Amino acid sequence: MAQPPRILIVAHRTAATPPLLAAVRDRATEGSCAFTLLVPDSAGDADVEDARDTLELAIPLLEDAAGGRVEGVIGEADAFAAVRAAHERRPFDEAIVSTLPTNVSRWLRVDLPARVRRLGLPVTVVTPQRADRDFFKLT
Repeated sequence: MAQPPRILIVAHRTAATPPLLAAVRDRATEGSCAFTLLVPDSAGDADVEDARDTLELAIPLLEDAAGGRVEGVIGEADAFAAVRAAHERRPFDEAIVSTLPTNVSRWLRVDLPARVRRLGLPVTVVTPQRADRDFFKLT
């Protein structure tokens, strides 16, 4: 029996935003898949509390959107290095990268989606619009 596709969700401050939840819900309706939320530890190894809080908030919402279990992992501060390490540990079939809006996104400035594509993963980029900003300020 074939394993369902493994989908890596890369997010931090946008991990519980409506656009990401909609993207996960849409992907889940295409067929059975296994989701993993990777939260890069933006504070570095010194303090992973922020990343843990993000996982605690986002996982139940993502599980509701996915219609099933979502695994959560904390990666290193460099988002690309975190993705590469996760993909080397347990290969993924595709990725969803959720970023802050273009004018403030460090991940878009370093072209994280293109770098992840070079790992051989199809990438969907989800970026909240201005109207969504109030949501992730509260989280």
